[in-house]
Amino acid sequence: MKYVLEDSVRGTIGAEKFRSAIRWRNGILITDEPEKLGGQDLGPDPFTLLLSSLVSCTLATLRMYIDHKDLNIKVITVEANMFHKLESSGPVLLIERSISLENVPDPEMQQRHIRIAESCPISKLLKGDIKITTEMNSEPAATGEDQT
Repeated sequence: MKYVLEDSVRGTIGAEKFRSAIRWRNGILITDEPEKLGGQDLGPDPFTLLLSSLVSCTLATLRMYIDHKDLNIKVITVEANMFHKLESSGPVLLIERSISLENVPDPEMQQRHIRIAESCPISKLLKGDIKITTEMNSEPAATGEDQT
């Protein structure tokens, strides 16, 4: 099996409620929950991280396309949010993404950029069939090495 990431993302939480240290290949990211949920809001919450993945992947994919086509678009802005909706099949999570590009008045070109955005790897991943496997590691938990 070939993993997407060279090194796994690893998280640790200590006694401080909801504050987690997420170690990635180049550093540590602090995550937390908003104060209204009992956290201290010291970092993004899991939903914000999920949407951040979609936004950053969309930005990178559009930037690569725009640069490859040598288009005169200097600034790209992407916003995303999500909500639950009750449909006949049950509750569904809907993600809304909005893209703003300067100098793209042509509706056909706008649609092309939407298709490019929808082809970003995270967008495809979120629209696809995801299976998550979980196992329990019998090794004792590390004590605080990732906490910041």
